[in-house]
Amino acid sequence: MNDVHKLLLDSANELGRDIRRLTMKDVIAEKIAALIASGLLAPGDELPSERHLAAAFSVSRETVRVAIQTLAARGILGVTQGARTRVLTDQIGAMAIGMTRQIDVNRYDIDEVHTARLLIEQQVVADAAARIPDEVLGMLRRSLATQRGCIDDPLRFLIADREFHLAIYRACGNSLLADVVTDLYTYMIDHRRRVVSRPGAIAESISDHEEIFAALEARDSARTRATFARHEERIYTTTRMTLEAQASRRAPGA
Repeated sequence: MNDVHKLLLDSANELGRDIRRLTMKDVIAEKIAALIASGLLAPGDELPSERHLAAAFSVSRETVRVAIQTLAARGILGVTQGARTRVLTDQIGAMAIGMTRQIDVNRYDIDEVHTARLLIEQQVVADAAARIPDEVLGMLRRSLATQRGCIDDPLRFLIADREFHLAIYRACGNSLLADVVTDLYTYMIDHRRRVVSRPGAIAESISDHEEIFAALEARDSARTRATFARHEERIYTTTRMTLEAQASRRAPGA
């Protein structure tokens, strides 16, 4: 087991809320369950291939296969020979223990969430820049390569995007702050698939991520703060535009 996998295990479930010692296949099963719980994957959705999920999670295809089988045994995923694995339900049951959000961020106004995320994320990523291990930088570098292969696949990109952000948050050294900013990251995640489906959106995010990586690799906290602020501002703007467009379509006479 390499150092990146040890980091994943040491931070399971996802971050600091769950002190259980999990195997890697348990970690990946719970990551997939978290994607369903957040709304990024919905009942009826097809999962990316095992190869693509393995690349997104930086694990082997065998680990992904066993994780999928674990979720299929719980009735959460449907596996059919010769067909793509599908999400059967968003009721993840006992797997929600330790992963349920402490803050229901979707209760709050987009401007409140944006302000809170900017404030907390700035501290988290600055701390991460000062202490990020080489192994995590290697993981982020591989994640960027994975993201470049997702330019026409919003779902695959968002799975890789989530792993990219969470790896950085975990590197800050404060599991409580990392938990809180992760909650804020999940705000209206189900809408993000629409946002990143617009032409050029994924390429813009990858460009942001490349700048973020360069700042982290330089261990430059101020530059990391600035690149994350620009990235978050773009996410806020595009999410607001999507929400306003939806509201306009629902308005009487629209």
